[in-house]
Amino acid sequence: MSALSPKKLAPERAAVGGPPSHAARRGRRSVDPVVLTLLPIIVLAVIVGAVVNPAFLTTTNIIDNIITTSAVLGVLVIAESLILIGGYFDLSLQSTVGFAPMLLAVLVSSAADNGVGLPFGVGLLITIPAVLLIGLANGLMIAKMKLNAFIVTLAMLILLQGLTIGLSGGQTYAVLPRAMTYLGDGVILGLPVQAWIFVLAFAAAYVFMKFTPTGRSIYAMGGNLEAARAAGIRTTRLTIGVLVFGSLLAALAGLMLTGRIASVTANQGDGLIFTVFAAAVIGGISLNGGRGNLIGAGLGVILLGVIQNILTLSNVPSFWINAAYGAIILAALLVGWLSQHRFSGGRKTA
Repeated sequence: MSALSPKKLAPERAAVGGPPSHAARRGRRSVDPVVLTLLPIIVLAVIVGAVVNPAFLTTTNIIDNIITTSAVLGVLVIAESLILIGGYFDLSLQSTVGFAPMLLAVLVSSAADNGVGLPFGVGLLITIPAVLLIGLANGLMIAKMKLNAFIVTLAMLILLQGLTIGLSGGQTYAVLPRAMTYLGDGVILGLPVQAWIFVLAFAAAYVFMKFTPTGRSIYAMGGNLEAARAAGIRTTRLTIGVLVFGSLLAALAGLMLTGRIASVTANQGDGLIFTVFAAAVIGGISLNGGRGNLIGAGLGVILLGVIQNILTLSNVPSFWINAAYGAIILAALLVGWLSQHRFSGGRKTA
């Protein structure tokens, strides 16, 4: 497509023919300072975990209780990070995590289980377009109609929550076909499928954002929307594409969660968006767009997973885990502020 051809893409430029922008330099920098900050923090957390409970460093705990358990959050963080880097955000990803698997469960469950009884493949062919429509609706209202992204995606979140409860009648679907649970308990080469998805998804997203013209265009759009348009980037199409792709990833995360708990609940995904933003912010993804990389986001997910696991092994109540997430977000914001001032030579920034 001409909109994505290398000749028309100048994501590093603040304007056509201009010098590389700060956002683009941050996007292509080989080693992000946030990554250098997170690595020792994760190492320190691992040491603390080993001291707190000897079971922490076991292979089963690391793979099954940290990496695999973090996989659903990781896929959602990838989706939200791409949208954030592009200069927007999507609150409705949380509800898509519940709506997509619930729609599929209703379609493929038998009539005795309050379902339609369709074959799994047919149900999937109906669910995927429905998920695409969610992202398309968000994209058209935000990019074409210029409506506020917060209001649009908040309204979509509420709408999808209502649809999920309406479809299910508030009940839990626990009798699911094997195809719907495989992502939760499947194993490939001795490792859980979710662990493979976690690692490969972040690797693919990092390569996409760093080395492809479309990825660099997303950085450019988030860094300076008008400059990106002047550089020939079709920002409307790109915004819609990012939001549609985010919805697809959210649906995948929902199916992964369904497979892990072997059921679909009417409130599946509730409150998950706050943890998604926590991991993204901790990983250095800017809420202002145009900055951050997927390695940092992945490390943010790992750090939250390690901390949650330590608190769980220590029998700390869940509400303290939520409080810890809030404290971590504030700490990440402060560290980001200090890093920004450090790398700007102490100069004030807008």
